[in-house]
Amino acid sequence: MTLKELSVGDRARVLGFLAEGGAYRRKLLAMGLTPGAELSVTRVAPMGDPVEIRVRGFALSLRKDEADALKVEKL
Repeated sequence: MTLKELSVGDRARVLGFLAEGGAYRRKLLAMGLTPGAELSVTRVAPMGDPVEIRVRGFALSLRKDEADALKVEKL
């Protein structure tokens, strides 16, 4: 599943990146979204874009296409 499919309050672990998400891969890695990192969804904007997550002790907002590039496992 991808990060975009999670709801507010859900927790997940990063598994990797989708092949078509290549443009965002380096950016997401630099922001701490490495495989094995745990995150939680704290907010989703009314139209679904952006999504705010909490990862490694800080809040991070991602656009829908960035969130769709991230493969996660729901915890």
